[in-house]
Amino acid sequence: MQLTFLGAAREVTGSCYFVETDAVRFLVDCGMFQGGREADGKNRQAFDFDCRRVDFVLLTHAHIDHSGLLPRFVALGFRGPVYTTPATADLLHVMLPDSAHIQEKEAEWANYQRRARGAKVRRETAPLYTVAQAQSSLKRLRPAEYDEEVRPHRTVRCRFRDAGHILGSAVIEVWVSEGGRSRKLVFSGDLGQPGHPIVRDPVAIAEADLLLVESTYGNRMHKSMEDTLSELAFAVNDTVRRKGGNVIVPAFAVGRTQDILYLLTELMRQGRIEKDLDIYVDSPMATSATELTVKHREIVDAESRALLDRNRNNGGYPRIRFTEDVEDSMAINDIKSGAIIISASGMCEAGRIKHHLRYNLGRKECTIVITGFQAGGTPRPQAGGRRQGGAHLQGADPGAGRYLHHRRAVRPRRPGRADGVAGPLSPAAAANLCGSRGGRRRPGLCRPGARTPGLGGGGAPAAPDLGDIGARRPRV
Repeated sequence: MQLTFLGAAREVTGSCYFVETDAVRFLVDCGMFQGGREADGKNRQAFDFDCRRVDFVLLTHAHIDHSGLLPRFVALGFRGPVYTTPATADLLHVMLPDSAHIQEKEAEWANYQRRARGAKVRRETAPLYTVAQAQSSLKRLRPAEYDEEVRPHRTVRCRFRDAGHILGSAVIEVWVSEGGRSRKLVFSGDLGQPGHPIVRDPVAIAEADLLLVESTYGNRMHKSMEDTLSELAFAVNDTVRRKGGNVIVPAFAVGRTQDILYLLTELMRQGRIEKDLDIYVDSPMATSATELTVKHREIVDAESRALLDRNRNNGGYPRIRFTEDVEDSMAINDIKSGAIIISASGMCEAGRIKHHLRYNLGRKECTIVITGFQAGGTPRPQAGGRRQGGAHLQGADPGAGRYLHHRRAVRPRRPGRADGVAGPLSPAAAANLCGSRGGRRRPGLCRPGARTPGLGGGGAPAAPDLGDIGARRPRV
């Protein structure tokens, strides 16, 4: 047996394992490389073997850094089945076409820039894959329930166990027979933390001949969930009651957005934050992912199911509003106080969050709450330096139970620039961060809003959305 790491080695994205024996060849995960100038080249150079000779693929979960190259893999000739959980399959029907939309628009923008500079264009930049190719790859999906034994090949059997990371995430147990001997491989995918909102706790795996582990924030000591809830409540109350501003929450559309909604609803139920708050979820993908969470309520934890039941008869609270179109998203900018705005992407480098940062970063009464891992080189807000005007940066991570509290002004970090640069964000810098410098916006970055899921909120405000780019986290 031969095991090859095709990605996520010496870096945190592009998870993909290649397992080969004399009888079978298969992949576990098919992730996209993300972040840095080299990512596009790595994605285009991936799979330097005959994809037609691969028998099947196993997917641990839907985040793009674990699934995002599947359309390209199929386009290069793979014709086998892709096994994953039903919830992951449903999420991929949202995330892979959205990822393809990003690829098409980024290629369009690159070609537009070259023409605008007057450069000679010998060959147009092609997208990594197209929406049509993403839709075609979805036909390969074969849902497998948790704990059900699957036999994708006569020499291989596998079982998906709950990983407690995001909806549908799985640890995959794989038994491979070769030369009269069976060996057990365990692929963790991304492991969740016990006690994490919405998802159930990870299933314990008793034994393995070979264990491959990835974990979210695995190199940190975590605060308790109660401490994290207290700090999140303080961030909301301090901003809304004392300062009279808005709370802006960059959050990944799949997983983290649903966590934040759950925690805010629970804080309202406990009376620790005001009920008279408007929560805006400004990401079509997050809307779809939230709808799928409701659909797959049988695999969420008991506390979350009880909260969903209570919200059906709660007198209209919380007021959660999901965006429907671009005009509605832009209308959120008229709200100067009392709003919690949750938007993708979680690392602030794409999507509608840039639109909201532009209008709120320069306001000292507002707070930016960082809720997840921020990769190096992304244009995330950084704390440090002089105490001047501008929004406050606070961090609450419900997944890791980790909290960063910086009472200093912030400005976006630029790749290659040292941390600790602070001060109020100028209008020019805000425009640069949000992709609209000089009054021009990138063409074609808007996509239609999604439906409103049944979580007790009315329809409301949407704007340019580049979708979820997948969670990027330290690898252990």
